[in-house]
Amino acid sequence: MKKLFSVVLALVLVLSLSSASALTIAFSQIGQESDWRTANTDDICNAIKNHEGWELVYDDAQQKQENQVKALRNFITQGVDYILFTGVVSTGWDEVLKEVNEAEIPLILIDRMPDCADKIEYAAAFGGDFVEEGRRQVAWAGEYLKTLGRGEEEICVAIMEGTTGADAQVGRTEGNLAALKDYPNMKVVAQNSGNFTRAEGQALMESWLKSVEKIDVLIAQNDDMGLGAIDAIKAAGLVPGKDVIIVGCDSVKAAFDSIVAGEMNCTVECNPLYSAFVVPTIEGLENGETFGREVIHPAEGVFDCVGGIDLGTVTSIKAEDVISERKY
Repeated sequence: MKKLFSVVLALVLVLSLSSASALTIAFSQIGQESDWRTANTDDICNAIKNHEGWELVYDDAQQKQENQVKALRNFITQGVDYILFTGVVSTGWDEVLKEVNEAEIPLILIDRMPDCADKIEYAAAFGGDFVEEGRRQVAWAGEYLKTLGRGEEEICVAIMEGTTGADAQVGRTEGNLAALKDYPNMKVVAQNSGNFTRAEGQALMESWLKSVEKIDVLIAQNDDMGLGAIDAIKAAGLVPGKDVIIVGCDSVKAAFDSIVAGEMNCTVECNPLYSAFVVPTIEGLENGETFGREVIHPAEGVFDCVGGIDLGTVTSIKAEDVISERKY
């Protein structure tokens, strides 16, 4: 009996020491509005959960800023060791992120930068180059139209934006509009938010098809909205990919499938797999390394129905040729 008690006591002590020494990493995620977001969440969460000596505290804000503010304050109260943060919108974070700084909890910004980033301290930041992604969307459409002999034709463009005020929406819209200056034949005839969701993308496209005389090109600021728009286009008796050229963003597997099926024409990559940056960064911070304030952008490509479209900074790759390599 004494021997059994000693074994149990030793096991309890080992577990207690292990728990006490574990790093607690909290992740405030905006929600699961798209396939991209799901891949992003799974990648980061699984990497943390599978890392020896690390514990994950995860909060899904369900697309509501007030939920994220509450979660961040809960993380502070819990005394977590690190906070990973993706803000649902760009504004309104000054007060709570200053509270994180005052608690001396290292903050790692992921995917989206708050507009107060220059006023707060953060240990590292990783995200897509949203302006460049938006530029690539329009540039691809413009160059593709030239291959069809439509480079001088007046083209009616609809821009389906993401969640209003989100860093990705702001940046991609800036890139979309800047690139249009290089293609004077392309005119914006519709522009509104589909909130980065497939359902709202479908509903918005249905509305446009009833109210807008002609749409030649749809620029969807993420693939999910583009896929929803395809459902609306088919329901209206039109042929997606032909009657309406569709350019998405994110490069999720469903977009590749759609391109191969001849419905979506192009998707501009926004890489969601940030664990390759997050894990070594936390390990480095634990060893006393510093990473500066520069936002680190992952390498990103452009995938389409034809391949070989030169966009200056990148040349498109035919989606069919690399679809088997897609992980998400």
